[in-house]
Amino acid sequence: MSKSPRFPPKPIGGLSPSKAGGARGGALRQAQGSRGRTVLFVLFPGFQIVDAAGPIGAFEIAARFAPGAYTLKLAAVDAGLVPSSAGVAMPAEALSGRTKVDTFIVVGGDGTRAAINDERLIRAIKAAPARARRVASVCSGALLLAQAGLLNGKRATTHWRRAPQMAQLFPNVRVEADCIFIKDGAVWTSAGITAGIDLALALIAEDLGEDVAANVAREMVVYAKRPGGQAQHSALLDLDAGASRFAKLNTWMREHLSEDLSVERLAAEAAMSPRNFARAYTAETGVTPAKAVERLRVEAARTALAQGGAIQDIARLTGFGDPERMRRAFVRLYGAPPAAMRRTMRNA
Repeated sequence: MSKSPRFPPKPIGGLSPSKAGGARGGALRQAQGSRGRTVLFVLFPGFQIVDAAGPIGAFEIAARFAPGAYTLKLAAVDAGLVPSSAGVAMPAEALSGRTKVDTFIVVGGDGTRAAINDERLIRAIKAAPARARRVASVCSGALLLAQAGLLNGKRATTHWRRAPQMAQLFPNVRVEADCIFIKDGAVWTSAGITAGIDLALALIAEDLGEDVAANVAREMVVYAKRPGGQAQHSALLDLDAGASRFAKLNTWMREHLSEDLSVERLAAEAAMSPRNFARAYTAETGVTPAKAVERLRVEAARTALAQGGAIQDIARLTGFGDPERMRRAFVRLYGAPPAAMRRTMRNA
């Protein structure tokens, strides 16, 4: 692979990828055991090809730094070529086998809408914990894990656009729409599409260490640990998606960020009691009114930061009142304070 001088891979202990099987590489192989880990990707018609190709690329590159670390396999209910939503097909073996694997990853995509009713697929996913050390999903593949009962009582994330649907269909799952990925026990879920790469890097870091994951990220020219959650890429979780009954209220909220936006004030604007409003708004949008207000304010503040405004002025104009309150909101939502986000945007 050609290397850009701007993003040179950082050698592990001074070793190049081709020599990573030396002293440091030997330690890695000893740590990973005598045999490599088998990572099984589960496909279905209409899967999102990046959900599979992104993580596959990450694991493949990791094996350059730790030779023999991973064996990659693709599986589907029926063996053969599986068409993606783009029309490009990938070859897969039959999923019915009970051969032990290390990591069982269910990809996502528009095809999940039909796959969620595929009894053979869901049955195979339900049996995954018996054959895999850990189970994971990329993007809307989380809905398939939920349908199989693997997310009951667990925290999970998915593509921001599918998060409200997932919360409604599976009330026993604690859906956290802002996260890039979540680990809850032996089950991992990731956000939309490219977040599958973030998930793969986290799995690699758990297996082979942070140094290897960082080198893979450099090779792929991505963040080793992406700053922030997926909300920064989601138009604020698309609160106005579809024919939301609160679309007008959301617009009003955006126009009055510096004012009091308590549940009581919003309920009055919506001509509802506070209790009924809070329940209805959460059911409709997938987030509480307080979280929605916070996200709207953070989104507006982030835009102002990119335009070069003073942090104290931005905090006042967006309704936070003081910079410290805004800082805490940024850390909750993006994983980084405003000053760090500003530096990231300037260097992007």
